Amino acid sequence: MKTRILGQGLEVSALGLGCMGMSAAYGPAADKQQMIALIRTAVERGVTHFDTAEAYGPFANEALVGEALAPVRDQVVIATKFGFDIDPATGARGAGTNSQPAHIRAVVEASLKRLRSERIDLLYQHRVDPAVPIEDVADAVKTLIAEGKVAHFGLSEAGVQTIRKAHAVQPLAAVQSEYSLFWREPEQELLPLLEELGIGFVPFNPLGAGFLTGKIDENTQFDATDFRTVVPRFSVESRRANMALVDVVKAVAAGKGATPAQVALAWLLAQKPWISPIPGTTKLHRLDENLGAVDLVLDEADLDRIDEEVAQIRVSGARLPEAALRMTGK
Repeated sequence: MKTRILGQGLEVSALGLGCMGMSAAYGPAADKQQMIALIRTAVERGVTHFDTAEAYGPFANEALVGEALAPVRDQVVIATKFGFDIDPATGARGAGTNSQPAHIRAVVEASLKRLRSERIDLLYQHRVDPAVPIEDVADAVKTLIAEGKVAHFGLSEAGVQTIRKAHAVQPLAAVQSEYSLFWREPEQELLPLLEELGIGFVPFNPLGAGFLTGKIDENTQFDATDFRTVVPRFSVESRRANMALVDVVKAVAAGKGATPAQVALAWLLAQKPWISPIPGTTKLHRLDENLGAVDLVLDEADLDRIDEEVAQIRVSGARLPEAALRMTGK
């Protein structure tokens, strides 16, 4: 497995593993023992970057990741997140965010127990809290880093000014946001800023929540608990319109002897050397398929072709429901 360096010298596998879907968001939780086996197989394949959060479940995903990685704890990087208002006793989600310094500390202490670890390698603020100055958030994490409970600081779905302010207080190792051929807005302001400041980038939904695999079309039926049922981009009409994007990826894949998913991931890896995408899966064959992208080389002609053809396509539908969009990019 090839590796990449994010900010602050944090070395991770070129592809990580997003673990959220094992416990939440894409329908019922998968079988726990099967997911533990999958995570451990990922380690055997060379994956060292595992992404979770207290909100996934809530709590269940951190516990899963902690159990799976306990035997190899010092060989891997575990990233988790704080920032939502979640009742620690019941797991009930409040209406919004909570990044009060006392809450951050309480979340970290609880996450460490679930992760069976003495440190969190990469701690993200999950969403910016408009009620708490980002400088106070960064200072709280800085204190936890000084205590050895956290190794690196990150932000998720933050705007460029928030990133600058946080980085000035506690240098950031990574920023996590959605990025794929399905959603290229980070190229406008975010990626230039990260390059300027030396911060790594961790794209989530690098396969467009599965759409870029070519396995989803207008006839696909999602489970009632799957978050895609409320995402405008995944309406029947939008899926029908957005197949043009998948067709581009499929055509390139056919010429490379690869799969659409591998092309989509290889395209991301080709954008910057400090990008480590975190595709998620609950299936071993998909894990192996995704990891094949690391060795897939897209040359300049391939990249130019993709850019030219994708530029002619207008993606239909917002990437998140309106309420969720209001919590991003602050």
